Order: sequence, then structure tokens, then C-alpha cells
Amino acid sequence: MAKKLKEWFDRDCAVRIGEAIQVHDPSFDLEGFVDEVESKVPPLELKDRVFVMATALRDRLPRAYPQAAERLRLSLGPPLPGDTGMFTEGYWLMPIARFVEEFGLDHFDVSMHLCAEITQRNTSEYAVRPYIAADLERALRFAREWATSPNQHVRRLASEGFRPRLPWAKRLDILVEDPEPALALVEPLRADPSRYVRKSVANLINDVSKDHPGRIEALAAEWGRGADETTKWILHHGTRTLRKTK
Repeated sequence: MAKKLKEWFDRDCAVRIGEAIQVHDPSFDLEGFVDEVESKVPPLELKDRVFVMATALRDRLPRAYPQAAERLRLSLGPPLPGDTGMFTEGYWLMPIARFVEEFGLDHFDVSMHLCAEITQRNTSEYAVRPYIAADLERALRFAREWATSPNQHVRRLASEGFRPRLPWAKRLDILVEDPEPALALVEPLRADPSRYVRKSVANLINDVSKDHPGRIEALAAEWGRGADETTKWILHHGTRTLRKTK
């Protein structure tokens, strides 16, 4: 019988994280980290398991957040080579992304740079959202650079992290009310060579259509003029909710 997703965040996962950190920080309390995780996670669901692991890391890494973030950056390992793997090969990094989400807001730039690193191995789509809510313009400056990255995982973060209604995440009310910053952000990605990125752009458009159907109808008409097959696919997938409501 296959493991449930939550069951992957267990003692073995803690060992993997701790050993990766210990390579660059021999003083890291691996035994204490593993013991704490093992004692606390069995009755918990996925998000609570990940939070326990993130908190246990915070208690054992340098108190100065930039130093802690650098230890974590060094522990990440090589980027994923293709579009897939973030929830398989890179699953064990989820507590590190949660660490950034929970503890890094006072160090905005350090955290956003780390999100761009994490997303090349796991995902940072949830970790960036407190930063977007706290300072949209500052977050957009990072995201505009991400959207032009040669790495498809980073380009995807520019879209996925800014989805107004990302599933299993708190909605971004600022972008629900005014989606224009998000739509401008993904405009350069409307013919992205990666289907992985295009799917994220389509999902962002679909999110916006739930609150601003007329705006997405106008966007579909604009993007549709002379569109190639990649953009047509985005528009078809991104207007699926609109088609259901007609």
C-alpha cells in the first residue's frame, strides 16, 4: 500500500533534511531535530507535520535569520532538470519553504531570493504569499525578474505564487480586488515554451475570471489575435470557468 503524502514527512524525512544541513553546518543538532519530529508528527496531518518540522529547524538554526537562510540554501541540492519532480524528488524540502513562509517576513529580500532557489527543487508558491500580501509592489519587483528567468520553475513561480485564488492557500484579496498586476506579470509568459508554466498562467487567468469575467473575456480577445497554439491552449484552459457559466 502506497504511503499517504503526509506520511512522507516523518523521521526519515527529518534525517534527510538534517543531514543535508549538517554537511554545511556540522554543529546542527541532527539528533535533537530528528527526535523532536519523530515524537510530534505521528498524530498530525500534512500541514501540521510540515509546520512542526519548520519550527524545529527554527529552534536549531542560527537566530539571525539571514544566517539561517544561508544554511538552508546550501542544503537544497541541485536544481531539478525538468518540469517534474517537485513533489517527488523534491518533496522533502517542503518544510524549508514553510520555514521561509513563517519566519522570514522581516527579511523580505533574503526570503524572496531563497524562494527562487527553493522553487527550482520543490515549490515556493505558498511561501511567497505572505510577502505579496505584505508589500505587493516589492514582491512584484522580484516576480518580474522571475518571469524572465531561463529556469522554468522560477518562471512558474512568477505566475503560480501570484494566483489570487491558489488552492489550499489563503486567497490574495489585493489581487482578487485588482488583478491587473498579476495579469501584467504573466503577459510575457503567454507563449512560454514550458507547458508547466503555461498551465500555471492558464490557472491564474481562470482564477481572475471568477471575479472579473469581463476582464478575462477582453484579455482572451486581445491575446487571441494572431495567437500561436501555445497561447490558444492557455486561453482555452484559462477560460474553462467562463465557458461553464454561459
